[in-house]
Amino acid sequence: MKEYKIDASGKKLGRLASEIASILIGKKSPDFQKNKIADVRVEVINSSKMAIAEKKAQTKVYTNYSGYPGGLKKRTLAEVSIKGGYAEILKIAVSGMIHHNKLKKLVLKNLIIKE
Repeated sequence: MKEYKIDASGKKLGRLASEIASILIGKKSPDFQKNKIADVRVEVINSSKMAIAEKKAQTKVYTNYSGYPGGLKKRTLAEVSIKGGYAEILKIAVSGMIHHNKLKKLVLKNLIIKE
């Protein structure tokens, strides 16, 4: 198992998330296959020191829909960071960049985020 350690201090959220997603999917490994889980583990440190602009914290909105009438929930990036911390923000960003199929949960288990 190949392990990557990424320092998030001073990096932008989107660029960091796309780099992590690319590694988790297995695009960096020579034996890449779409239908297989890559044998990698990514550990992110200093996630609380990411460079997030104040304007983005107020304007970025995460939406979840339960499927029921009136079940649309909207949260700003600032609200998510208060409740779940910067680790939750990074996890949501990486999760959105991974293919939405049966392997998604298994791939995300190889992501370890530390504040």
